[in-house]
Amino acid sequence: MNSRFASLRQVVLIFILTALAQVPALAEENQAEDESTDTAGWTAIVRNSPYWVSQGVYTNILTIRRWVLKESGYCSSPDRHILFDMRGQFLGWISNGSDSATTQKRLNDTRQSMHEKGLTEEWIAGDSDTKGYPFALACDQPHVNLDLAVGRYLGTRASDRVWGAWDDLSFATREQPGSLHDALMYIVQRRSEQNRFALPAVLPRYLAGQILIESGGQARAHSRANAKGILQLSPPALKDCQIKPQNYWHRLAQIDCALRLMHQNARNLQPVFDERFGHLPESKRNELFVLLLVQAYHGGASRVQALLDDETLAKPAAYFASNHESFTAGDIAFGIVFHNLGRDRLGLASLYYVADVQLATEALCQTTKLKSAEFCAWK
Repeated sequence: MNSRFASLRQVVLIFILTALAQVPALAEENQAEDESTDTAGWTAIVRNSPYWVSQGVYTNILTIRRWVLKESGYCSSPDRHILFDMRGQFLGWISNGSDSATTQKRLNDTRQSMHEKGLTEEWIAGDSDTKGYPFALACDQPHVNLDLAVGRYLGTRASDRVWGAWDDLSFATREQPGSLHDALMYIVQRRSEQNRFALPAVLPRYLAGQILIESGGQARAHSRANAKGILQLSPPALKDCQIKPQNYWHRLAQIDCALRLMHQNARNLQPVFDERFGHLPESKRNELFVLLLVQAYHGGASRVQALLDDETLAKPAAYFASNHESFTAGDIAFGIVFHNLGRDRLGLASLYYVADVQLATEALCQTTKLKSAEFCAWK
């Protein structure tokens, strides 16, 4: 086991939840959103951790996701797991064993060693059914080449460009098709002019990042959970948007539907959000709201609302609202989820998704085409 802190890397390859997803090496490392209902073990560590540990968690999680998704730094070899604490701070890594059982034993031995060396106050052994602590993340994960994904989004290849009509929208032509980026901005502008959707001005950038995360910009992306298209919308969501099955893959329809869902989520969350965080400075308040909208797209608006107003789940939010000066907007967005891990089907995947979307937006805004565009300006 090697242990030391690593420097931040800038280029990212993004985790993509599509049908190409592989089975993780260890169940504890990549459990789904119904992550655990334990009342002991690692969840007890989460429950007993003070809220102040969320200081810096957003930046820390972004850092380890960069390593994993880029296959760089401590994840320069895919045959490794990295370990991190409740603040998202990197603690060390192991080389995988010849099979899952051997790798699991190495993880648990390393956890115990870290505890004995004083790197963690507690440690919990993990197995195929329960998550251990310190947390572990496999370096070998499904990913997409971000350069290709960004290329698809920007229409670098003619085959990735889009044209057509949807509802009252008409974008580009067969002879002169446009990029997904231009299509997104066209639909946002049209719906804004029609006063159909009321969304934060910065949201299109995050929706673009979601296209990269959800599908890598691939029109026919299809997940094992039957989510479809560039924004991996479920059949019930597509039906709610009055999209017929033959148009489920329609890229203009997908973008329009996602904007509609975002609008609904924003409308439902705004009152309870304003009640809880309305006193924050405008810039921090707006950033936090957008991050929660991304979270809601991934896990549902009702779950995010519960984090803001449920008697039990909203306790972290109440603390962060009263002590917001000590935390960034990202720390608050992650903190209210972290301190509820294991409840209401909330898992580390919730944090990874928002982190990956943030990394995707940064990658887009590093491109020559978008770097100086208004699209990349925080509003």
